[in-house]
Amino acid sequence: MRAVKKPLLLLPLLAVVAADVPLSASAQTGSQSQAPGARSQPRRPMPTKPSGPKALPFRIYVGTYTGGDSESKGIYRLRFEPATGSLALEGAPTETVSPSFLAFTRDGKRLFTVNETGNSATDPPGGVSSFSVDPATGALTLLSRNSSAGAAPCHLSLDRSERHLLLANYWGGSVMSLILGADGKIGSAASYVRHMGENPTPRDPGPHPHAVHVDPSSKWALVTDLGLDKVFVYPYDAERGALGANPHEVALEKGAGPRHLAFDPDGKAVYVLNELNGTVVSFGFDPADGSLVQLHTMSTLQQGYTGKNSSAEVVISPDGRWLYASNRGPDNIAIFEVDRSSRRMRRVGYQPTLGKHPRNFTIDPAGEFLAVANRDSNSVIIFSINKETGTLAPVAGPARVPRPSCVRFLKTGP
Repeated sequence: MRAVKKPLLLLPLLAVVAADVPLSASAQTGSQSQAPGARSQPRRPMPTKPSGPKALPFRIYVGTYTGGDSESKGIYRLRFEPATGSLALEGAPTETVSPSFLAFTRDGKRLFTVNETGNSATDPPGGVSSFSVDPATGALTLLSRNSSAGAAPCHLSLDRSERHLLLANYWGGSVMSLILGADGKIGSAASYVRHMGENPTPRDPGPHPHAVHVDPSSKWALVTDLGLDKVFVYPYDAERGALGANPHEVALEKGAGPRHLAFDPDGKAVYVLNELNGTVVSFGFDPADGSLVQLHTMSTLQQGYTGKNSSAEVVISPDGRWLYASNRGPDNIAIFEVDRSSRRMRRVGYQPTLGKHPRNFTIDPAGEFLAVANRDSNSVIIFSINKETGTLAPVAGPARVPRPSCVRFLKTGP
């Protein structure tokens, strides 16, 4: 699909739509008579109030797709001022090929990205790159670039020690872990596994790992495979950074298409987002043996919606109370409240993303803001999070970024 080149006009504060239970009067205003996916025309949003004594700004790093009809050069960075609602490009983009998914170290001094190239299982491998971050300007300097050993690397993550990097190759059908040097350079592979099998899914049958995460105990690495409709739970050797043999295989509903997952902050539950059937599934997780027990399933779509959809991202708030999932089709974020005991989810409502194809979103570490990358409208939008209700309100943007696919917050200052 050709990217829209004209920037969006920010539609101000939108009511949360279609909750399972009554919302406050202000949240219901203008929403109950709308058809699913309809967008209201409410008041202009007010800038957020500073959340701390200094209200330090954020840098937001944006991964993109390059090539084809995309105007993107690589990784862009934005400056977000919470006190004023300002969101603007900062500096020149860092040129690199299709940096579609990003991951920072906890101290913000290193940034890692996939270089997602390849559109079939027979295409050459993509890449993975590391950068240093200038603390004063936020500028990136390339440290290393390695092969991903598979086509279309689409996701990466760091293990808890940050001495190893794990990545998933969608078309390559493989998962690998890589050793990281103290200088941030990517070294040799610590392990490599290739998924096998056939599964008549509605799209791209065969193995397609879409995400890989090490659990908080550092004993297990979980891989969602969209093509095989499974979550693989690999034993993980934290010292070597290696995936072990004989993983647990947890089957999802046929045609579900498990894409991404989020660990509960307590490490005892996992939430799996299924791209193809538009559901999110909660699992109890036991780090002692790596077992997953399915607990609850919810649709990410509004009741009555019959259009096309592919769900994209799932994120849980730092306090574990609110779960968010994006839908590409209705172009919104579904909001759920999580029962901390049962891990059951209650639908709170929906927030339109004010753009097209919300491929990725993220929450800042304090749980105050949510940033969305709307790929097909070339826009990044910032929402504030109401910690009492879980609802979202637009506060900054749109900032124009070509073909955005991933967003990450980085706090500035001390």
